[in-house]
Amino acid sequence: MRYIIIGAGAVGGSIGGRLAESGHDVVLVARGAHHLALRDHGLRLTTPDGTRVHRPPVVERPDEIDLRPDDVLLLSVKTQDSTAALDTWAARPVAGGGTAGETLPLVCAQNGVESERLALRRFRHVYAMCVWLPATHVEPGVVSAGGTPYTGTLHLGRYPSGTDETAARIAADLEKSRILAPVVPDAMRWKYGKLIANLANAVEAVTGRIVGGEARDLAARTLAEGRAVLDAAGVGYVSAREQEEVRSRMSFDPYAVPEGGGGSSWQSLSRGTGTIESDYLNGEIVLLGRSHGVPTPINETLQRVANTFARERRPAGSLPVAELLRIIDAGA
Repeated sequence: MRYIIIGAGAVGGSIGGRLAESGHDVVLVARGAHHLALRDHGLRLTTPDGTRVHRPPVVERPDEIDLRPDDVLLLSVKTQDSTAALDTWAARPVAGGGTAGETLPLVCAQNGVESERLALRRFRHVYAMCVWLPATHVEPGVVSAGGTPYTGTLHLGRYPSGTDETAARIAADLEKSRILAPVVPDAMRWKYGKLIANLANAVEAVTGRIVGGEARDLAARTLAEGRAVLDAAGVGYVSAREQEEVRSRMSFDPYAVPEGGGGSSWQSLSRGTGTIESDYLNGEIVLLGRSHGVPTPINETLQRVANTFARERRPAGSLPVAELLRIIDAGA
């Protein structure tokens, strides 16, 4: 199997680098300065066991590569970029007949729960992947991943549910690459559990690391609001105990990531991308809350503030927690 990593940033770069390191066939897809750095200097991946440079083929557009029947498309762009990526890849012809959307498996290795629905409109064979993989896109061409002894845990299954031989083969390749990959029939239950955990990403992105009492309390309130919405909507999600069991199999080496680094939303603001994934994290809770009559004042405010930060390219972590709390109280 050959792995086409669509979005070779923090998560995609870590997965692609580990697969390449273990001898698997990998193609990295990236844009702009990151694409140029990968093309000219390779992918520099730092993990607790050292720094290695991997030089798999790198492309910027689907028309730069001939797709094969044994390809696996692994989508790891942010959800706000999913539609554009899916549209450009689904119609690409595959050697031997058919298009990517008709014949190839597509794995959504992303936060949130929306990309699978978007993908299923365009691809027949969609797989959900719940990503527990602490990593940072440090600079063009450079990625750091701090998990040890495994780089991450990626629960994998068919969407909307079930398992099959393709999922088992992908998991086997990941397991050989120092990434845990449990194949589960309820991958979306894992992704909804991760969604709850990711609701605090916006707090970290706009106020900085969640270390003080006020920040921790706000994060807890944000997650509690999300759980209340999923319960009202009848959506199943993994428990905190199940998530802790996953995390207990890995430890995190802080020296493997840059000082001051944060989660995926913090990274979007720090790189000044102009977009952030809060519409598909906090915004998912807002959507379900409105659909089921459950107020979501905290997540609604976080969604709005995070989007403002991204649009105005305000520095990550620059809003005091006390000020964010005043904004939330004013909008409640």
